Amino acid sequence: MLTEPTLTSRHEDGRDVPLLVWRADRPLLTVSSAPLGGGIGVRHWVVNATVPMSYHRDDPADHLAELAEQLGLDGPGVGLLTGVDVAEVVARVDSAVRVWATVGLGTPVQAAAPDPAVATPAPAPARCAASAHRVGTVNIVVEVPARLGDAALVNAVATATEAKAQAIRELGLAATGTPTDAVTVLCPADGEPSAYGGPRSAWGAPLARAVHAAVLAGGAGTVVPWSERRTA
Repeated sequence: MLTEPTLTSRHEDGRDVPLLVWRADRPLLTVSSAPLGGGIGVRHWVVNATVPMSYHRDDPADHLAELAEQLGLDGPGVGLLTGVDVAEVVARVDSAVRVWATVGLGTPVQAAAPDPAVATPAPAPARCAASAHRVGTVNIVVEVPARLGDAALVNAVATATEAKAQAIRELGLAATGTPTDAVTVLCPADGEPSAYGGPRSAWGAPLARAVHAAVLAGGAGTVVPWSERRTA
């Protein structure tokens, strides 16, 4: 299965920029909305890379592939980007389902807001909290220890997203997420596939609890973008 993530860095634009790397001891069946390795397929690793708030590359998949090559990662994998310092990753476990989340809630939005570019106004305390940590992007990585069928994998992404939205609401934000959130769910590629990944299914229920706990913990404090608080 997945190793615990390794925190490392790469030298980029004159700075040492952090990133997290998970390696799989065998290929894992994966569903992801990540810029690199998105969709459903077999993957060998996951990278969650911090980028500065001034990030302007329009080829994030190519950028992440370059980082994977620098790290010596073989085979297809998943690559995520965030303005959050990935050293602040939050890990939670529930019934052998493992979750890691990097949580930035500075650009909260309601998914079905009339104008997708504008978040539904939040209560005053929530607006104050958001202004204190502008960095937005919630990246969630989930490992389920049992094989999920393709439909169950898609269902698991929905379950993780619902749990994330529940946590964000409990944090006092009138939002369902940010415009750049990503979810990755990994499971063994062999074995009898489970048909369900919903919040009351055998694996969806602990997945939901672990995601909820991770996002709630990660969003509880002030998150300052890595590029605005790094030391020279």
